[in-house]
Amino acid sequence: MDRECALLLPGVCAVLAGSGSSLPDDTSLEKLLDWFTGITEAGGSLLETCPCLLKLISTVVHNAASDPSVLSFTLRLTGLLAATDESFKTIQEHSVLNKVFNLQHWQEAGLWEDPCLRIGWIQGLRSMLQHPKALSFFVQSGFIDPLLQLQTDTSLFIASAANQMLAHILLFFQPVPPAGCKGVDKKEKGDGMTPSSADYTAVVKSISGYLKESLVPKESKNVRQSLQTLKLLALLLAQAGPPLRDKLLQTVGDSLEELVTAGSSELTLPLMDVILSACSSGTDERITRLLSSMLNINKPADLIHAAAAFLRRGHHDTVHTARAVRILLLPLDIMTGQTLLGTISTADEHQFSVVEQLKSKSSCISMICVCLSNTPQITLTPPDVLPCLPVSIVTAVLSLLRICCGNSPSSSTGCIEVSRNVIGSGKVQKCALEALTTLTSSPGAKERISEVFTVLIQYLENPDSDPTVLHKSYQALLKWTSVCTDFSFITDQLRHDLVEVLKKRVCDMRWEVKDSTVEFLGHLAGVCDSIKAAAAEECDASEALLGDCSTTPLLREALQDSESYVRASAISALAKTLTHRWQQGATLTEEEPEIVSRLLEILSQDSEGFPRRAVVQYFISWYSSHSPPSSSSSSLLMQSVRSVLSQGRADLDWEVKVHTLVLAELLLDEAFSGHPGYKKGSDSHHASPHAYGVVSEQAYTLHTHTATHTEGAESDLAVVVEQGVVSVLLSGLVDCDRPVALKACRLLITLRETVCPLSLGALDASAAMATVSCELPGCGWGREIIKILKMKKSDQPKEEDIADQRGLNGAEEGGDSVCVSVCEALRSLGLDERMEVLTQSSDHIHNSPLSLLQDILTASATHTKPGEEVIVDCY
Repeated sequence: MDRECALLLPGVCAVLAGSGSSLPDDTSLEKLLDWFTGITEAGGSLLETCPCLLKLISTVVHNAASDPSVLSFTLRLTGLLAATDESFKTIQEHSVLNKVFNLQHWQEAGLWEDPCLRIGWIQGLRSMLQHPKALSFFVQSGFIDPLLQLQTDTSLFIASAANQMLAHILLFFQPVPPAGCKGVDKKEKGDGMTPSSADYTAVVKSISGYLKESLVPKESKNVRQSLQTLKLLALLLAQAGPPLRDKLLQTVGDSLEELVTAGSSELTLPLMDVILSACSSGTDERITRLLSSMLNINKPADLIHAAAAFLRRGHHDTVHTARAVRILLLPLDIMTGQTLLGTISTADEHQFSVVEQLKSKSSCISMICVCLSNTPQITLTPPDVLPCLPVSIVTAVLSLLRICCGNSPSSSTGCIEVSRNVIGSGKVQKCALEALTTLTSSPGAKERISEVFTVLIQYLENPDSDPTVLHKSYQALLKWTSVCTDFSFITDQLRHDLVEVLKKRVCDMRWEVKDSTVEFLGHLAGVCDSIKAAAAEECDASEALLGDCSTTPLLREALQDSESYVRASAISALAKTLTHRWQQGATLTEEEPEIVSRLLEILSQDSEGFPRRAVVQYFISWYSSHSPPSSSSSSLLMQSVRSVLSQGRADLDWEVKVHTLVLAELLLDEAFSGHPGYKKGSDSHHASPHAYGVVSEQAYTLHTHTATHTEGAESDLAVVVEQGVVSVLLSGLVDCDRPVALKACRLLITLRETVCPLSLGALDASAAMATVSCELPGCGWGREIIKILKMKKSDQPKEEDIADQRGLNGAEEGGDSVCVSVCEALRSLGLDERMEVLTQSSDHIHNSPLSLLQDILTASATHTKPGEEVIVDCY
């Protein structure tokens, strides 16, 4: 703790001790406790450095008029201070500990009913219970019974905290298991940390007895108590060592059997969690029997959920896995008429009850969705566990998708009455499409790829499909396209249907549908390129799917859309569509200049940020992908880049400005990558991820042209000045948005180290560089840069700087522009000091302990000055 904080803390303690009302910033106490916790965890002793804390505790607990939040803070602070043997002893000697945690004291004061105090009591004890002396104090004070009662507190937050507290006591103080035994993950305890066996035995006996009694609800209103108990038991069994786990199972075994027999639907999943936690800790015949019973209960919905819970835990029990798989496939077997469980003679014994349950629409949809969400995992189970071929499950999902659109089951064995419940169900369609998307990795799935494409195109054509269903259909189509290496199954009719539906959907009345469609077109271009690369040009996926139909006109049309998301997605899709042409150095098409013109118009005039960001990223993608042979393409690109830099640096959106700096960085890389002093990629060319980025989560690979590096570095500097790169960096340096200024500063430092190093061997180069100048406008960002340069010049007056100084003085506010030497500017801007400031967040001032203490003191002072507003730092 630094000296300033130590001096202020007694005053803060005095404020809290005399506080009859809450502080203006109600999170101040939390921040204060966080600070104390940090000091303690770092090994510091709060009682030694801050004796005023003990006085604060003593004063507050004797003042019933204290604000409940201050009382709660005091309880938690006491627990934090008493978390070590030595501090615990000190607090006990001051006769404070008993008073702080004495329930009778708080009840008689009428404060125990305040949940703020109850949670403080629990959390304070939880912090303190880190050593045997604290456990002895806990047991001897009789705190176990009140803590058990808080398991059913009216506040779920308090009940959960009490639940966690019980788990902590049992797990933290359990005997350390021998080496090689699985136990709780906790700190190694020395001999001094071993609790009294009598204390621990008493705690185990009380808690295990409570678990046994509270597991089975005596009446419906006690179900919540059973839920809490099951959560606690699952947590304990998952982490307990063998002695404790065996003791718990022995105690609660009968109650668990009673719960399984009762078959309460509300308790099915938490009960499965308990059983599976016990299974994961070791083999127990009784638990295995309970698991078998859970996978054989009579309520179909509960049975489905139990089977799904079993599969999610990933157990490798062949018998029970096979059982769970059959349970989850049964509703699909009934619904679709596919033979997923074998012949009729070996049909599942639960078939009749499941059919009856499926006749209820709500139950049907719920059960089918649970089954669908587990189909991908089912298809990857070992062949000796699966009752059918994995490809049969893909067929069943496709059949279900057809049923949802009104088609009859594909087999006469399908239940027509049941299938009516899923017709038009968007929930089932979404689940089925998600399942279909992940089933591409299933063995034999590619055998059904023709059928998959047919069904998905039907969904895209369906006028009743809602936007989310269409979006998931596009995702599934892309996924299946990405795994396809042979497109010979694509018929002319299928190709025609896909093209027509895309043309229709890109003009849909709903913007979400248009957005999904143009996104699909962009992603399809990316998928097709990767397929062609993998297949060594053996197939052209885009041509196979779309024939000779060009998607560019559709995307150009979307650039005019009234919805900004659609415009942004169209720009992204155009970049992905044209990337292959850029990489190949193809000659410009007639439509590309028109596209560029429209994009520059969007950048300068669009009122929404998404499209403007996408425009800059479009040019980033183009510049990083283009090859030099096509002079017409390169000429258009370089003309456009100048405009993008000029407009992007003045944009109001900080992300647009950051992307503009990324583009400027690419230009720097190309200009100086052959220069020995240039360090490429100061912070990498990773675009900030957002939904409408042209290139996401990948580094831009620049196609550099070595011909530009044959001349001196001064000519390269002159080129980037002419392109507007230096102006972009200087304007970014004084930008009000910190991410912009930070990136600009990094790039300027890189440029400075490259073109005007301070080493003696670089003096000749520096002299040549000094002739390269940059024009600064007399207003806006230029005026800010000029002010900085004036200040630096006045701090370091040198004879050789006089001319520069006169030139800077001639630039009045709003006056004419000024030419400055780029090197002199780079050296005089104080970039290193600026970088140090920019890399520090404002937290080092406003989110500091000193600031917090000052806030509390300032807030207390206003109580004597009514009507004066106090503003406190919130972080």
